[in-house]
Amino acid sequence: MPIKIPDTLPAFETLAHEGVRVMTETVAIRQDIRPLQIGLLNLMPNKIKTEVQMARLVGASPLQVELSLIRIGGHKAKNTSEDHLLAFYETWEEVRHRKFDGFIITGAPIETLPYEEVTYWKEMQQILDWTTTNVHSTMNVCWGAMAAVYHFHGVPKYQLKEKAFGVYRHQNLKPSSIYLNGFSDDFAVPVSRWTEVRRTDIEKVPALQILMESSEMGICLVQETAGNRLYMFNHVEYDSTSLADEYFRDVNAGVPIKMPHNYFPHNDPALQPQNRWRSHAHLLFGNWINEIYQTTPYDLEEIGTKA
Repeated sequence: MPIKIPDTLPAFETLAHEGVRVMTETVAIRQDIRPLQIGLLNLMPNKIKTEVQMARLVGASPLQVELSLIRIGGHKAKNTSEDHLLAFYETWEEVRHRKFDGFIITGAPIETLPYEEVTYWKEMQQILDWTTTNVHSTMNVCWGAMAAVYHFHGVPKYQLKEKAFGVYRHQNLKPSSIYLNGFSDDFAVPVSRWTEVRRTDIEKVPALQILMESSEMGICLVQETAGNRLYMFNHVEYDSTSLADEYFRDVNAGVPIKMPHNYFPHNDPALQPQNRWRSHAHLLFGNWINEIYQTTPYDLEEIGTKA
């Protein structure tokens, strides 16, 4: 089954061109099934790029998925037009009465700020608490993962001396995990962050289990079975050119930045980078969607009512 998103959302044409099956409201209502309700809390400045990246992975599932775009109500986006937000997004306050089978919380370019200094931290805490009663399973990404593991378990983040930036080899530490079904023992993952969480702190929390790790970049993916949460500290959702876009942005702005590790062919920024993580990104999200489908209640209103 394809993903259901608004026909006029910019991601619609991009995904259709890539071969991702998308469907209109008219087609969706003819199918006598309940689509999975997935919410995307998009905290990234360029929301349209992130919509495409996440919808691409969610839409690759054989199940029918309805994606709802959500934003922080009191925060003004700098790189996305107000018209786009009004046309396609709802604020969390507007959807807080709803139940979702799955919920994705993205990263945000505010890693170096203490959590309590983030302008929308109080609302973020409310949203994280709300996911425990209104969401069956949550996928937290990059800063969203750091914020969630700090909120629920007090796991701190640490400032890095330089930006962790590039494509790094990671190891599959739990091949039997439902979320790593089909994964290789060793695989590439894009990394782009100024902070990190550390193994020693994760290991202090019995509820947390490390699934992916890099010998160079540390923790990548953590599972919390009791809370039905995944914490992805890197960027499997990135496009082939995402790291290049960040690199050239900083170079053009005169910001000191190293060339992304193991990314440009022959370390030549003039050459087109190759995507070596796409298949595992699809596997991870496909496994997550499948697990949601297998375990979520048929009646959405039952979410959060049972242990």
